[in-house]
Amino acid sequence: MNYWPLLGVAVIVAGFALRFNAVPVVVCAALVSGLLAHLPVPALLALLGKSFVSARMLLLFVLTLPAIGLLEHAGLREHAQRWMTRLRGMTLARLLIGYLLVRELLAMLGLTGVAGAPQTVRPLLAPMSEAAAEKILPTLDARDRDELRAVAAATDNIGRFFGEDVFIALGAVLLIQGFYAQHGIDLTPLSIALWALPTAIAAFVIQSVRIWLFQRRLRQRAARLQRDPVA
Repeated sequence: MNYWPLLGVAVIVAGFALRFNAVPVVVCAALVSGLLAHLPVPALLALLGKSFVSARMLLLFVLTLPAIGLLEHAGLREHAQRWMTRLRGMTLARLLIGYLLVRELLAMLGLTGVAGAPQTVRPLLAPMSEAAAEKILPTLDARDRDELRAVAAATDNIGRFFGEDVFIALGAVLLIQGFYAQHGIDLTPLSIALWALPTAIAAFVIQSVRIWLFQRRLRQRAARLQRDPVA
C-alpha cells in the first residue's frame, strides 16, 4: 500500500488552515496526490479536466455569489423593499404563497436552478417579506426579522423539495426506481412522479397555512399594540 498520495489531504488541511484560496489549494492537492501515485502527467491533466467539466454546474453556482453580492452592494435589497411598499394589495401571505406556488411549479418542470436561497431569497424575497410585514407591524424587532427570513427560506426549500420529485427525469426519481428494482418491485419514473404529486399538493397546502398563521400572529400583535401602546 502506497500511503504517499495521502499527502494531498495534508496539503488541503494546510491550505485551509492558512486561509489560502480554495481553488488553487484543491488543484495543488490533486497534483501532489496524482504525482505521488505515479500517474502520468497527461493522464493527470485529463483527470483534472474531466473533474472540472463534471463540476461545471457547481462552478456556475459559485460564480453566482459574487454577482449577487455586487447587486446587494448596489442596493438591490433596499430597492426590493421600496417596491414592495408601493404594492398596496400585496400582503405577506400573498407574497410568500405566490412564490411557493411558482417555485413548486417550476421544480415540477425540472427548473430547480431558476430560483434559490442565494439568487432570490436573500436579495429579493426576504427583504420584500420584511417590507410586507412592516405594513402589518411597523415595530419589527430583530427576532421577528430572523423568523421572517427563516419562513422565506423554508418556503423556497419546500417548494423545490416537494416539487422536483414530480419531474420524471430527476436523479432522485431514478434513484428511487433503482432502489425498488433491487428489491424486485418494478416501477416506472412516471408512476413515481404521479405518486409524488399528492405529497407536493399537501406540502403546498400545509406551508400556505403556516404562512397564513404567521401573518395572523403579526396582525394580532399589531391589534394589541393599538389597544395598549405601552405593551
